[in-house]
Amino acid sequence: MAVFSVQQLQAVQFFSALTTDDCEQLLDRHLESSHGADQVFVMEQDWGESVFLLCSGMAKVRSYTADGDEVVMSVLGEGDLFGEMAVLDAAPRSADVVALTPVKLLKMRASPFVTLLRKEVGFAIALAQLEASRLRDLNQRFAIQTSDATTRLLNALAYLARKSSSADDPKVAIPPLAQRELGLMAGLSRETASRTLSKLRSRGTLEEVEGCLRLVDLQPLVKRGLLPLGA
Repeated sequence: MAVFSVQQLQAVQFFSALTTDDCEQLLDRHLESSHGADQVFVMEQDWGESVFLLCSGMAKVRSYTADGDEVVMSVLGEGDLFGEMAVLDAAPRSADVVALTPVKLLKMRASPFVTLLRKEVGFAIALAQLEASRLRDLNQRFAIQTSDATTRLLNALAYLARKSSSADDPKVAIPPLAQRELGLMAGLSRETASRTLSKLRSRGTLEEVEGCLRLVDLQPLVKRGLLPLGA
């Protein structure tokens, strides 16, 4: 298998402003791996000695309530960095990371990553912007948790579509996922998610082709305040 190159790392938006020397430091003794759907590749309470880049596929960041209910904190798509929180605060990892589709990962040592954050202000700001974006997504999901099932599922579908696309496009096709996973993203039971999906298909808001879902009409999301006007 070809070794992950400096050019490949610089092609990822988060790392695009780094020099060749910086990228070579990050890639020092890196590891690459592949994982199948449903495989847990980062576990809660593990110690954070590495940061990861999702090179392809989709994954979810999950935890569990005191009652044992699964909670999906966020979704990761191609080009997403993760594992940085445990590196920054030297604490155990706060959640599992589980493959939703087959994925390829790049694992990098924590030490060069932290050194680069201290040295390069632009790189540190890029990380702060990434965390702000994730917090914004989480805030929106929290804000609508008491909304109707249609609103919650539409928001989850748009979020998954954006994570399926490097262009952050809510109309991109979503890879085939189990209805249970869609329900978890929206905070709905599998049965409620299934009924709501059927309703959205019948209204022409959503289409399904070979197991992939795609939002055809974004106006229902705009009307609910889930997307800006003109989307």
